[in-house]
Amino acid sequence: MSSWGRSVLWSVAGRGRTVAVGAAMAVITGLVAAPPVLASPSATEVLRWLPCDDPEQPGAECAALSVPVDWARPDGPRLDLAVARRKATDPGARVGSLVFGPGGPGDSGVEMVVGRISRFSPEIRRRFDIVSFDPRGVGRSNPVTCSAGLLAERPSPELKSQSDFDATVAYNGRLRADCRARTGPVFAHLDTAQTVRDVDALRAALGERELTFHGSSYGTLLGAQYAETYPRRVRAMVLESVMDHSVPTTRAFLRSEAATAEDSFREFVRWCDGAADCALHGRDVRAVWQGLLARAARGELENPAKPGTSLSSSDLVNRIAFRKFYEADYAGLATVIAGMETSRPLPASPTSTAPLPPATPVFCSDWHLPVRDYREYASLVATMNMTAPDLPYLLPIHMAAACLGAPTANPQHRLDVRGAPPILVSNALHDPATGYPWAVSVARQLGRGGVLLTYEGHGHGSVTSGPCMEDAVDSYLTDLAVPPRGTSCPALPEGPRAYRGAAVR
Repeated sequence: MSSWGRSVLWSVAGRGRTVAVGAAMAVITGLVAAPPVLASPSATEVLRWLPCDDPEQPGAECAALSVPVDWARPDGPRLDLAVARRKATDPGARVGSLVFGPGGPGDSGVEMVVGRISRFSPEIRRRFDIVSFDPRGVGRSNPVTCSAGLLAERPSPELKSQSDFDATVAYNGRLRADCRARTGPVFAHLDTAQTVRDVDALRAALGERELTFHGSSYGTLLGAQYAETYPRRVRAMVLESVMDHSVPTTRAFLRSEAATAEDSFREFVRWCDGAADCALHGRDVRAVWQGLLARAARGELENPAKPGTSLSSSDLVNRIAFRKFYEADYAGLATVIAGMETSRPLPASPTSTAPLPPATPVFCSDWHLPVRDYREYASLVATMNMTAPDLPYLLPIHMAAACLGAPTANPQHRLDVRGAPPILVSNALHDPATGYPWAVSVARQLGRGGVLLTYEGHGHGSVTSGPCMEDAVDSYLTDLAVPPRGTSCPALPEGPRAYRGAAVR
């Protein structure tokens, strides 16, 4: 999650109007499970490439790919997926097409190709056409649309009673019905199992006999399930910052997410204790942070991005700290904290939590996280707070609250991949969103084909974290040279270590 879940990207219009929210609200709105399908896409689909409409980012081409709304009913309604590519810079050395699986969920692969192509190494851009897409319900691919006024009424995840719990379930149901009515039939078919079929249709339309794939963060779930569904159609696959879709229960999921986030906070404190250039060096970093959380809870902490407005404790955790953890920008986080500590207190006032990111829709369709009642919900919150005492109300508990009452089309299960070639699993030791234990677990689920490549540093993402990581990944993708098992690469100096162009979720 959300990792997924790094930034808040809702575009919310005024009360009474409607807003396209990417795949995000699909989750809250709920999805109807469809029977598993192995429908094969038609290779007759033709992509008609035209220059993308962005004069400031020339060179990218865009197209539309027609796919069934429901792959269980391939002759039923269809939707157009937005696709973008940049051709290999050295046509004579071209290997083929590399399909990038966007993160989020809710990220736009088209925007990645058009505006953030530097996310990929020069060697990969030289040898491959870089291709990505907006997943169904996202961006230009039939985006989920909901009432802006209803979105603005989202209850706080800080539930205090059974009546709060019941009100949240009822709200989720109203939102689900609203988004379903405004979005159309695709609303019930936004899960990753459907997107797996979309990717295979894209492979066929590109004229590729086998798929070369790079999935990042939530895109790793897409890649892993593609390998499970079409193992003999995989040429090479990189899963970077890995989601483990086998985590079986709500408590196990929330505990693992809290543990990996708290690990990043501990690493930040450790770095600050030893770094003379840390703005909080020589001080009790945890005490300073807890003071900010207390001020935020009272509505007295000013939002540095919006002077004069207060920042909630949840947004302090998820919008301030977590963003810096994603980029491994500990120096930047220390500077922000120091500035906030000396800021003038605002008059105490109620605070509201920022809207959910576009992770919400697909997430609920992929993760079955049941909570029986308020008592169990309070117990889950207590588990998270005990596991991550420095980071209350992390985004995953928001997601669990948003999914209350929503059916799940593609619930968790252990991978069963048979017949695929070696798959490269890449993760940082200290990733705030997709913890290293998840990568270890997924590599094991892949069996003999799972090869774990470890980045010994921090942050969300790893494949361009220095020449060791970059060379290993590039050699695997271009020449199918699998790194030796147990390969690890040293950490870079602390950040900001954004990926080429931008951090991804």
